[in-house]
Amino acid sequence: GRFERDDFDDALPAPGCYPSTIRTARYRLSRGGNRMLLVVHALDGVAPPNAQVADYFTLEGVSARGLATARRRLRRLYQACGLAPAPGEPIEPADLCGARLVVEIADDLYNGERRLKVVGYRHADQPPF
Repeated sequence: GRFERDDFDDALPAPGCYPSTIRTARYRLSRGGNRMLLVVHALDGVAPPNAQVADYFTLEGVSARGLATARRRLRRLYQACGLAPAPGEPIEPADLCGARLVVEIADDLYNGERRLKVVGYRHADQPPF
């Protein structure tokens, strides 16, 4: 066997909107020991290793403004998945698993390396079967 050209193509997909499926959603602890929700989106039409993008929602241990921003993003994610959370309802990560939506991806720099981050969500009007 030989190495193939694709073995060296680790290029990240271009920023933009991608149909996606939520592969996993679960609570995790941040490095600081704070609870957060980790959601992994699998992007349609993007080859591994870049087909999945992690999306983090920090739910404690940050400023009031940071917390409000994370909770607003989480509400928008739920709505894009066709869910209608109400005040007082528990945040159930399992509700998100398998949901189809469209995510907007942008470039982000982390420790000097380019990576992708999710910056927006919208409902997938007619998800394919």
